[in-house]
Amino acid sequence: MNVVVTGGAGFIGANLCRELSTRPGVGRITALDDLSTGSAANLKGVDAELVEGSILDTDLLDDVVSAADAVVHLAARPSVPRSLADPFASHEVNATGTVRVLEACRRRGTHLVAASSSSVYGAVPTLPKHEDLPTRPLSPYAASKLATEAYVLAHGASFGLPVLALRFFNVYGPLQPAGHAYAAVVPAFIDAMLRGAPVTVHGDGLQTRDFTYVGTVVRVLADAVLHQVTCAGPVNLAFGTRVSIRELIQRLATAVGGPPPTVEHLAARPGDVRDSQAADGVLRGLFPDVTPVPLDHGLADTVRWFRGLPEYAARSAGEPAGAGVL
Repeated sequence: MNVVVTGGAGFIGANLCRELSTRPGVGRITALDDLSTGSAANLKGVDAELVEGSILDTDLLDDVVSAADAVVHLAARPSVPRSLADPFASHEVNATGTVRVLEACRRRGTHLVAASSSSVYGAVPTLPKHEDLPTRPLSPYAASKLATEAYVLAHGASFGLPVLALRFFNVYGPLQPAGHAYAAVVPAFIDAMLRGAPVTVHGDGLQTRDFTYVGTVVRVLADAVLHQVTCAGPVNLAFGTRVSIRELIQRLATAVGGPPPTVEHLAARPGDVRDSQAADGVLRGLFPDVTPVPLDHGLADTVRWFRGLPEYAARSAGEPAGAGVL
C-alpha cells in the first residue's frame, strides 16, 4: 500500500510517517508539505519521500496522488490566533486546499482520511462533546475546519468516495514546536519551565481541554488507512481526558521537576473555547482495539523529547534517560 500524507513534515504528519514506516503492508510513503510550519528535519531517519509543495497546486496533487492507495490529509493553516490575524489565508488553505485534495482523490477513487478539529463545536456548552451536537464555531480557524470536514463528508455522500473525517482535540507530543507566537499550550509550557521563565496563561486557567498524545493519534490514523475505515459522519479522536489548564501546569511541573513555575495570567483570547471534552463512543466502535497513552505518560515522554533538543540539553545535563512511549 502506498500512502500520501499531506502536511507530512509537520508535527502530526511526521509522527504518522514514522508510524506508517513500521507497519507491514505499507510500501511507499510520500510526505507532501510546503514547509510553512513543518520541517524536513522532522522526517530525519524516516523511510518517507518528502515532496515540497502546496496542496493548492492542482498539478502537483494529481502527480503525488496518482500512485497512492490512501491519502491522510493533515495539511492546514493551524491556530486560532493566526486565523484572527488573517482569516482569508486560513480559509484558502483549510477549505479550498481540502477541496483540491478531495478532487485529486476523486479522480482515482482514493481513500481519504482527513483531520477536522474539536474547535467546530465552539460555543455549544454540552459535555462531553458528541458528534450529533450542533456546531457553533467561534473563530475563522474553527469555521475553516468545519468546512474541511463538511467537504470531506459531502464528497463521500455525493461521489461515493471512501472518506473518514476525524475531529482532533488537543494533540500534543514530540515534534510539536515551541518558541513562536502560535505555539500550543503543552510545548509553550514545557519551553517556559525548562528555561525557568514564567508560564503564561490566557484567562483564569480553569478552562478545560481534552489532551490526546500524538502516538495514540497516529496509531488510529495508521489503522484507518490499513483497514480502509470510513464513516458517513464526523468522528471524535480523543478519549474524554478533561483537565483544566491549571491542572495541566501542575502535571507538567511534576514531569519537568524543580521548583514550581511562576504563572502569569493574561486576558482570555477571542475565539477560545471554554471547555472541551470528547465523547469517544463512535471512535471506539470503529477502532475497538485502541488504547490511549495516559496523560502523565505522554507528558513525561514529551518532556524527555524537549530535553534532548540542543537548546535544552545543557540545562538537562545529568538527567536520567527514559524510554519513550511513542
